[in-house]
Amino acid sequence: MDTTNDWAIEAHDLVKTFGTHRAVDGVDLQVKTGTVYGVLGPNGAGKTTTISMLATLLRPDGGQARIFGHDVVAEAQVVRQLIGVTAQFASVDEKLSATENLVIFSRLLGLGRQESRRKAGELLEEFGLAEAARRPLAKFSGGMRRRLDLAASLIAQPPLIFLDEPTTGLDPRTRTQMWETIRRLIASGSTVLLTTQMLDEADQLASRIAVIDRGKVVAEGTPDELKATVGSSSLQLRVQDPADLPTSRRIIQRVLGIAGTISPEAARITAPMTGVDRVTDLLLELRAAGIALAEMSVQKPTLDEVFLGITGHSAEPTTPANDTAPTRINA
Repeated sequence: MDTTNDWAIEAHDLVKTFGTHRAVDGVDLQVKTGTVYGVLGPNGAGKTTTISMLATLLRPDGGQARIFGHDVVAEAQVVRQLIGVTAQFASVDEKLSATENLVIFSRLLGLGRQESRRKAGELLEEFGLAEAARRPLAKFSGGMRRRLDLAASLIAQPPLIFLDEPTTGLDPRTRTQMWETIRRLIASGSTVLLTTQMLDEADQLASRIAVIDRGKVVAEGTPDELKATVGSSSLQLRVQDPADLPTSRRIIQRVLGIAGTISPEAARITAPMTGVDRVTDLLLELRAAGIALAEMSVQKPTLDEVFLGITGHSAEPTTPANDTAPTRINA
């Protein structure tokens, strides 16, 4: 099967409905071979449903999608041999050991008994699980289970890997380990489509990002391009007295020409800026108003600010809206 296509994923106007709910509403994606592509959005945005269609687990109600040039509907069997899917929830058997789980998956994929054990050993070593190889999964931590689930998805060494929120629920140390694993996958020639609601994760890993909200792609580009949509700089300002927040915001609106976002619990205001030359004017206005600052900085905007600027609301998880979770495929 040819995987030399410049585009690992090409999707146009994908649609999926559940009853009257339009979970995916005309999604377009183009993922270049050999890259990490991030799909960023809160729960219920349509990320998992989109992956389910691209991975042949759900049939699109509209639109088209191709994996390395192969249609996900007309050539579903071919597509399944080119992909691996790690879902939000581990697909392993808790009663079995790590080795036994990987051997079973290997056998199901057609590997011989000896080859299956060899492959299991290699993957356990790669994912730092060799010392726990014989331990029942019931005694594994959440991070260890996620690493094992990803290892199982790589048994067939698929050229395209779908990672659906792979670090959800992991502690910071284990999350960093997973990021390093994903970087190694790309270095070895794989392509990764990564869904996440963690803005820093998309920023760390993805060369391009699609921001998806309520079933639609509302923005797409490199992390720097997306950040540029909310200004070249971001003003972070914290006042000593929270009662000064409304007045401070009005002054920012007047001096910078844009309203800042208030975080009342931290007495903080964040505002995009096209340049830093107006900071002196702002400080003078705040002093004239008798407003004392506890902290102020100017930095590059974050993806949190991008999401807020694009969608009008934060990227905090929302109630899931019929977004189904895929199972693993390595056929």
